[in-house]
Amino acid sequence: MPSARRAPPVSEASEAAGQDGMRVLKKYPNRRLYDTRASSYITLADVKKMVLDGQEFEVRDAKTSEDLTRSILLQIILEEETGGMPMFTSRMLAQIIRFYGHAMQGMMGAYLEKNLQTFVELQSRLGEQARGLYDPKAFTPEMWAQFMSGQAPLMQGLMGNYLEQSKNLFMQMQEQMGKPGAALFPGFTPPGTRK
Repeated sequence: MPSARRAPPVSEASEAAGQDGMRVLKKYPNRRLYDTRASSYITLADVKKMVLDGQEFEVRDAKTSEDLTRSILLQIILEEETGGMPMFTSRMLAQIIRFYGHAMQGMMGAYLEKNLQTFVELQSRLGEQARGLYDPKAFTPEMWAQFMSGQAPLMQGLMGNYLEQSKNLFMQMQEQMGKPGAALFPGFTPPGTRK
């Protein structure tokens, strides 16, 4: 009879759900991930599926309890970027790297995050508009023609809102930079502020 792999013991029931009900995954020194809720080992593909399903989770080092969630998500992104159709160009990645250690690093992260959230909302609105097309009973040639004729103005409106929000975020970043002590380049005084 083959020996079954023994799962690590779970010390408390609350550990499986985490302190705040969040799913906890443990990463062991052998690089394996253990799902405390399912009481089984999982792969990066399983973690990716959790992300795609919108499940909240955190990855903790089994020994130190250090939060490793970001590094696991970055691993998934790296696998996606190297296997198939990459989302980021080399030029874009180089530009992102240049922001590390730069005075704008924190603001740029917030700017990118807000822009991505706006884009997700835009995508959601488009999905709602197209939802009726998936209902076979409601789908008619007239409906399709109406949907297609409405897409240009709809897209213009949604993209206009997206660009306006992006511009506003950028303007907020500029205002932050204009505040005393927030200079990007030490010794540089923005035009119009010299005495």
